[in-house]
Amino acid sequence: MAGATDSWVGVDVGGTKVLAVRVDADGTVEASATRPMPGRSAGTDAVEEAVALAARDVYDDREPRALGVSAAGLVDAAGERFLFGAHLPWRDAPVRRALAERTGLPVVLDNDANCAAHAELVAGAARGVRSALLITIGTGIGGAVVLDGRVVRGAHGLAGEFGHMQVVPDGLACECGLRGCWEQYCSGRALERVTRVALGRHLDGPEVTALARAGDRVALSSFASVGTWLGVGAAGLVSAFDPELVVVGGGVSAVGDLLLDPARMALAGSLQGTAYRAVPALVPARLGPEAGAIGAALLARDGRR
Repeated sequence: MAGATDSWVGVDVGGTKVLAVRVDADGTVEASATRPMPGRSAGTDAVEEAVALAARDVYDDREPRALGVSAAGLVDAAGERFLFGAHLPWRDAPVRRALAERTGLPVVLDNDANCAAHAELVAGAARGVRSALLITIGTGIGGAVVLDGRVVRGAHGLAGEFGHMQVVPDGLACECGLRGCWEQYCSGRALERVTRVALGRHLDGPEVTALARAGDRVALSSFASVGTWLGVGAAGLVSAFDPELVVVGGGVSAVGDLLLDPARMALAGSLQGTAYRAVPALVPARLGPEAGAIGAALLARDGRR
């Protein structure tokens, strides 16, 4: 593979899949590819190999200039180490260096929701907005805070872990080790669990979505439950940050108003003084499930986090 081309690759590492995109100098997506996530039991080497293979899937005839990696979990402030993720096997691991050695490329590492927020700020639903919240709903919940037009990472790089706010004291057990986390009530897995309890059999997310779009009452009720929890949690964040906009991304958000309509109702109903204050719009992310990978590629393009 000769030379480098004016392209950058972003890889989003989630709980169930690895998604890669290649962007050009303008940030336009030129190619994308998806691989299944090996899972925590497969070990860190298998996950890192999946990232490298997904990146190669979107190379053209030459290597990209750099690789951005968007990972679902805690990334340190320096962008060097992946500290912890409920759905990934890395534990306080030097992931940026490991992937740079494996791929031979300069690597930028960041949290998945921070990457998605950066993409939505640059080219998506939050373009031109100075303050916003991004909530990503997939296997679990991720999040990011945008203030003064910048993604806020916090003192240790760990801001925006909304999914592990406790919303039900002594509630459902979470894979992170806590109980009652928001993502146990508002996520793809929560959608499947609520439906399974109601029907007595397991359906995956796409199956629940198809039933809901066909008017099935149980599936619609499942989306109403998850959407209501989305609005309740978003209301707490709005009370804390007073954003102009709440952007909802991630794979589950692709269903649109099936999820967002009950969320909007719960958001308005869970804020104090709604007759006297502005309630921010709750809108779908514009870049869809590729937002994390696109944001990672854009950060790699700019050589920064």
